[in-house]
Formats: sequence, structure tokens, C-alpha cells
Amino acid sequence: MTERKKDGLLLVGLLTLFIILFAKILFTHQIVRAPDIINEFYWAVKDTSARSFWSLFRVDLASAGWDLHINSGFTTEGGGVSSQFLFFRNLVLWLFPSPANIAWYMVLHLFFGAVGAYYFCRLIGTSRVAAVLAGLVFALAPEHASLINAGHVMKIATISFTPWVFYFFEKGFKTRRLFWFLTTALVLTYQFFHTHWQIAFYTCLAVAIYGIARTVAIIRTEKASGKESARLFGLNVALLLFFLTSVAISLAPLANWSKDTNRGAATVASVGAAAQSKGGLNRDEAMAWSLPPEELGAFIIPGFFGTSRQEAGENPKNITAYYWGRMNFSQTLSYMGLLPWLLVPLPLIFRRDRYTWLATAAIVLGVLFSMGKYTLFYNLLFDHFPGINRFRVPKMMMFIPVLGLGVLGALGLDLLLDEKVRQTKAFRRYLTGIGILPAALLVLLGIEAFGKGYWIQTFIDQLGQPTRYEQTSEQLIVQRYVNLMVETGFAAGLAALFATTFFLYQRGKLSAKLLPVVLLALFLIDVSRVNAKFMFLVDPPHRESAAKTPDISYLLNQSKQFRTLPMAGDPMPYAAAGIPVMFTSNAVQQRRWQDYLDNFNLASAMPDILNVRYLVEPKGQAAQDVATLKGKFAPVFTSPDGGTVILESRTVLPKAWLTPTAIPVDNPQNLLTALQNPAFNPRVFALVESPPPIPLADFRAQAYPDPGRAQVTRYEGDRIDVDADAAVNAMLVLGEKYYRGWRATVDGKPSEIYPVDYVLRGIYLPAGKHKVSFVFDPVPFKIGKRLTLASFAFFLLMLAREVRFRRQGSLSV
Repeated sequence: MTERKKDGLLLVGLLTLFIILFAKILFTHQIVRAPDIINEFYWAVKDTSARSFWSLFRVDLASAGWDLHINSGFTTEGGGVSSQFLFFRNLVLWLFPSPANIAWYMVLHLFFGAVGAYYFCRLIGTSRVAAVLAGLVFALAPEHASLINAGHVMKIATISFTPWVFYFFEKGFKTRRLFWFLTTALVLTYQFFHTHWQIAFYTCLAVAIYGIARTVAIIRTEKASGKESARLFGLNVALLLFFLTSVAISLAPLANWSKDTNRGAATVASVGAAAQSKGGLNRDEAMAWSLPPEELGAFIIPGFFGTSRQEAGENPKNITAYYWGRMNFSQTLSYMGLLPWLLVPLPLIFRRDRYTWLATAAIVLGVLFSMGKYTLFYNLLFDHFPGINRFRVPKMMMFIPVLGLGVLGALGLDLLLDEKVRQTKAFRRYLTGIGILPAALLVLLGIEAFGKGYWIQTFIDQLGQPTRYEQTSEQLIVQRYVNLMVETGFAAGLAALFATTFFLYQRGKLSAKLLPVVLLALFLIDVSRVNAKFMFLVDPPHRESAAKTPDISYLLNQSKQFRTLPMAGDPMPYAAAGIPVMFTSNAVQQRRWQDYLDNFNLASAMPDILNVRYLVEPKGQAAQDVATLKGKFAPVFTSPDGGTVILESRTVLPKAWLTPTAIPVDNPQNLLTALQNPAFNPRVFALVESPPPIPLADFRAQAYPDPGRAQVTRYEGDRIDVDADAAVNAMLVLGEKYYRGWRATVDGKPSEIYPVDYVLRGIYLPAGKHKVSFVFDPVPFKIGKRLTLASFAFFLLMLAREVRFRRQGSLSV
């Protein structure tokens, strides 16, 4: 049997194992209980199975995309259009029945990541069984597998590409061939296309460190000539340039888009010139999800601080304590299995080569990064390294330590099976350490048990910390402490099993062939016990029934040029039904829009200029608002059960209108204040940020001329047409967000769009009849698209060249 067939057969067995381990979520009519899946991803992919086969591979890059239904208009300037290249996602969702197809997609990506870790370890010289361990650690470590319950479908998919990036990168360093460096760039690009840009950014950071370290090591250890050193430098530069061009269809729009978001620019509320120029998230928000130092203990005792975030419902029976650590909440568990940690010392003692040090660096630097605000390391990066302050959740870097741990574990397993290593004194000292661990954990358990009252009183504030779902009580404190003791007991028992296995092997009671089987079985039992706590299932939601709810049915019959503001519950069901909503929650908001939301006042003209015609509220809240808003809103619909009321605005403005005057306001903060002034009449005044280029009526006049009429004749995502009949010089105001990616023409000639009323867009019109068109056509998307398509074409030529050379036998695989 050839080496390739052996690898293939082994990987088929590995896939079978994954299917068995995740059978609960794969073979079911239910869906993973995670808000991100139930409320968002499920609806986005629900209709994939109804598409024709060939449509799964269709790509339409004509439009950058502007969504009229969510957040009063939303876009990433085309940064997400590249998701059309995710053919594997479409195929999986088409092949498997809904809703289990979502679980299949996540599990197959975990397997894909495992295969990448396997091949990377084989490339650096490990045995097959050791490479299998690396793959299992990467895919089944609860740090990754528990993302299933978090509902981070695309995060799992993005992470799964990381081992493959390093596989092709290392292949490039070993062969010194351009093709493999370009392939590395292409895999990085495809990882980026999976839309979890923070994971992709962190992968690029790790690749940069790996590339520098490997290049320096080659130059030093191989005493490379100047020509060879220049070649290595050139190959790394080629990787960088090819990545930037191939990913340009996403990166160019996103880079432009992010500059105008609350992560790329400071808001009006920012303090100081430095904050304004630097932009990004403020320190507290960016570092809120830093891994507390005490939670490093959860690497050995998995449920020490609880095991679930308890979102979207109560914990299942196999979980006794919700996460109670210092982070806001936890979506995952910082556990990677005990076995790889037990194997880590072996390569550090017996194989101190470049791969050992690189894997060690991945663990150490990755954990320091994940600890965020608790380390000087991350604080320095946050202050001085470009891009770091654009993201929150430093702990998201943990996928790099998981990969490093898998590699070190693989190297350690091979050393464990090495007869020469077993004969050394250092190995016997290592075994002593293995035996000390369960004893130490038992001592810890005894301290916890006999000092229960003392420790509870000492740490009562931490143990009694309330959550969104649990209030402080004596029962809660005891529940958490008992769970802590139980998890310590499990860890001690598992450590004892591993120690017994190691000693039996050392004494010849367990053969070298059987040892890996026993160790892998114990590892699977270990992580499966924990992962089982993160596979919650519920019945799938039904859009059809939601669309037929009385309030949604009523709103579906109204004009789509007006917006709805649901004041209780999730607005996404309304948007999913085709109802434009004013606000949907998003961690990254357009800067102007975030300022507007922070100052939003229902009693002012602010909802009127955004075309907010309907409020959906609980009965009590609706009655209170009708009374306090003094006739601004009136009830027009009550659900049959009386619980939900729809209020209609009596002062809402149409989608487009003309104003005869414009008032320049220099300070944006003053502009936001003026919008809330009861004297502000948006039908008469337009609040602008620069002097009008044409003469308008004096805003200080006692009376104002009738400006005329405007009528929207076409209202689509990427285009809005307006017929305007201006009786005098006027400003055309459109009840849509101002955004620089929009272009406008008046009577076929380009015209500048101005920000009006802080968030809206407007055009100055001379008196007369005009046809105005707004088209969403951002330049970065057009440039990025052309660069990406050119890069893909170039890579296809390189691939054809590679295939030809291999067929001729002039290249080895």
C-alpha cells in the first residue's frame, strides 16, 4: 500500500470517528441551540437546499450590496461579496437536510482543520499516530468544539484553515518554491472570505512571526549566501503581495468601510485629540474579554469556573454551574485536553529544534495575547501595533495556542515511543512529574473539601457574582463550589489514569503499539465528556409561522418606504420577513450612525427623518408612550391576544422631501443637540456641515417659500430614483443614511451628495423639474474586484504550470 493510500485510509477512519462523536447533532431534526444560529445563520442559509445544483457555484460580483431592511440601511461596501466563493458551504448545506446541515457544516470544518494539522505534523516529520493526535487536539479541544454551542459557524470555518496555512507555508520553506508561497497566500485569502476577519487577522499575525522566524533560522543555520537570503526575502514578499491582491475584493472595501465605523474612527463622545486621530475601540471595551490569569487553571480542571454561558435557555441536566469567572460571559471553555499538556515537556527536554520552539512560541505568545488587559504584552500591542485596537475579545487568539499544543503533543508522543528516550534519567524524572500531578490534584481536592467553609467565605464575592440569568444566593454559591470540587475530582482521576498508563508502559506491561491507542482513547473520553455539555438541541424556528404573526402580517401590508422600530424582542424576524427596521444590533456600527443612536430621542424629529412610521411595543409600554409623546404616535393595531400594539407616527416624513433653507452647523455635537430641539422642523430646515453652494431662503426669515414636491419612483438596494419639482432653489433630503459609497446624478449629470441632519444624504437643486438618481457604487470594491480576479487568473496559470511539470516528472510532490 502506498503512503498516500495509508494516509487516505487513516483519514477516512478519522472522519468516521468525528461522525460518531458528533452524531447527536448530525442525525437529528433539531437545531443547535445558539442565538447566532437560530436568529441569524439559519435564516440566511435555510433556502439553500431549494436551489438548483449549478446555482450553488454561481458568482455575481456586479453589486457591492446595500441592505435596505436592517439598521436603516447596511453595507460592508462589498466586503462580504466574496462569500459567494464559498462553494463548499453551499454544497454541504444543499446536500444535507435542514437544520442538521448547519451542524454538518461545522463538524466537517472541524475535520478539515484536523486534517490540516495532521498533514502539517507529517510534513515536519512526526509519525502518523502522532499526527492524528495533533488533528484531534486541534478539532476536539473544547476551546474549539464548544464554539458549536456559541453558534459561531463561520468562526469555526475560518479557524479550520489555520493548519493548512502553516502546512503550505512550511512546504514553501522546505522547497523554496514560489508556487507554495502563492498557495499559502491563496489559503489565507480563502480563510478571509469566510467573513470572520478577526480570526483571519490573527492568523496573519502568526504567519508573519512564523515567516520571520523560519527565514532567520534558515539564514543562520544553513549559512545561506546573499543570493539565497535575497530569494527567501523575495518569496516572503511575493506571499504578502499576492495575498493583498487576491484578497482585495474583501480587504479593499473593508479597509475603507472600517475607517468610518466605531472601530476605525473615534465617535463624537471620544475625549482628546489623540483618541480622535487613533480611532478604534476604547480600551475597556476592547479588553473586556481578556482571559483572567486564574483561569489558566481551567487548562487542567475544565469546569473550575463553570461550563456554559446559559444563553437562549436553561442549562441542560449535565451542567451544574454556569460560567462565573471575571469575563462578561464565556461562549467557550478554555480546555484543550489533559494529554497534550502531559506530553509537552518531552519535546522541550529531548527535541529542542525549530518546530519545538515555534510551537512553544505559539502557546506562550498566544496565551499572553489572550490574557489581554492582564499582561503588559497585549497592552503594548494595543497601544502601538496597527489593527489590534480594532478588535475586542483578546481571548479569540486561543486558536493559535491550540494548534501549537497539538504540534507539541504530536512531537511528545513520538518521543514517548522512542526507546532511547525511555532509557534516559531525564525521562525517569519526567515520569516522576507525571506521577506528582494526580497527587497534587488530590491534595487540592482535599483542601477544597476540608476548607469548604473558609474558602467560600474568602471568595464569597466571586462565587456569588450574579449573571443575567442567576441572582446571588446561598444555593448558587454552594452549587458553584460543589461543581468546582467535582471537576477537580475528575481532573485528579483522569491524571491518575494517564500516570498509570505511563508507568505500565515504562515497566513493559503495556506495549509500544498499544500505548497510543490507550492514550488516544483516554483523550477522547476526556474531551468528549466536556464537549457533550456544549451540544444543546431544540426544535428549529419557523419563519413561516413568524411571518404570519399578526403584527408582522399587518406591517407586510404597509409601504416598504417606511421603517419599523420594534421596541421589545429581536428585530431580525421583522427584517427577515422583508420589513425595513430602523435598528438591528451590530458590534460594528457606522460612526455617524452610532452617534445618532446614542442621542436618539423618540419625542424629537429624529425618528421622523428616518421614516420611522411604526413602533411595535408591549401593551403597557405603548399606553405609556401614547401618553408621554403627546399625540406623536397613535395605536393602529393590537394583536388578538392584546399583548402587542403597533403605534403609527403622525409626524413621519416621506422617503424624500424638499427644504427651502439650510443651516450650516460647524460642531457635530451641536448638530445632534439641534436635532432634539422641539423647534427644529425638518420640513423647513436642513442641518448641514458646510455653506450651501447655491442661494437658499434665509433661515432667519419670518416665512419660508413652498419648496415643491419630491416623489421616489424607484426604491431598491443599490439604486433610488427621485422625481423632484422644486419651486425654488432647495435641498432634496433623502431619508437614507449618508455614505460616501453612494453616487448621484441630477438630470444625468454627476452631483455631490452632502450629509444632512447628521445621518441623512441630500442634494442641492436649482428651481425646476429634475430626475435624481442615487446609485451605490463604491470605488474600493471595483478596484478590489479587478485585483482579485486578476490574481485568481494568475494562480490558475501557475497551477497549470505546476501540473505540467509534475506530469513531465521534473517536480516531486
